[in-house]
Amino acid sequence: MDYITKGELRIPVVTIDQMREVDWLMAEKYGIQLIQMMENAGFGLAELSRQFLGGTVSDKKIAVVAGGGNNGGGGLTAARRLYTWGADVSVIALNKEFFGVPKTQWDILQNFTIKKIVGKHGIKALATDRYDLTIDALIGYGLKGNPHRPTADFIDLINSQKSKVISLDVPSGLNADSGEVQNPCVRADATLTLALPKIGLFQLGASPVVGELYLADIGVPRELYAEMGIKVGPLFSRNSLIKL
Repeated sequence: MDYITKGELRIPVVTIDQMREVDWLMAEKYGIQLIQMMENAGFGLAELSRQFLGGTVSDKKIAVVAGGGNNGGGGLTAARRLYTWGADVSVIALNKEFFGVPKTQWDILQNFTIKKIVGKHGIKALATDRYDLTIDALIGYGLKGNPHRPTADFIDLINSQKSKVISLDVPSGLNADSGEVQNPCVRADATLTLALPKIGLFQLGASPVVGELYLADIGVPRELYAEMGIKVGPLFSRNSLIKL
């Protein structure tokens, strides 16, 4: 087990397989369902966005670029939070086909006047509009190989934005184990990783696309980590977001 040190904190660094086990145990043994984890991730992402925008999101123009998986679902949750906090939010979805818990988050958004731009219309919006902040919630930690179109087109357009960019969990296009920067890959100003940081975020060559790295609490109990043989103290006793 690898660890990093941040002040008095000793923080484990996990692989993709270990993170998958965390996710599985959360739901199957500890009864903490994906929708709860997604809500926590979205709140942390919205909070970091507020910090990056100087402490308020009121009237700030924010694009949340969401894929169809769980990472996208976290982005949708953040979009809802930011909207209720007064931001001018555009959800730019890869397509309108969501399933499982991300579909629940997408369906919830239909009750709000948040702008929802899908597919090729989203590509046009990213190509022509300008935002104060762009959130990358396209691909989670399970990426293998280079992103394909149309995801690759969305990544290129995120990189063309003049706004700050925050990625959720890992920049879309970064291998969360090896740290290999795939082609294309989001070049984030900050990355908010979830629960525990993924080992690929610290590999040589990853830093330029990761940007500032933050860790968010999604409610993983210490008993779960102990069951996996991972020694974790009370990481979030002072803050729910930690700058690594």
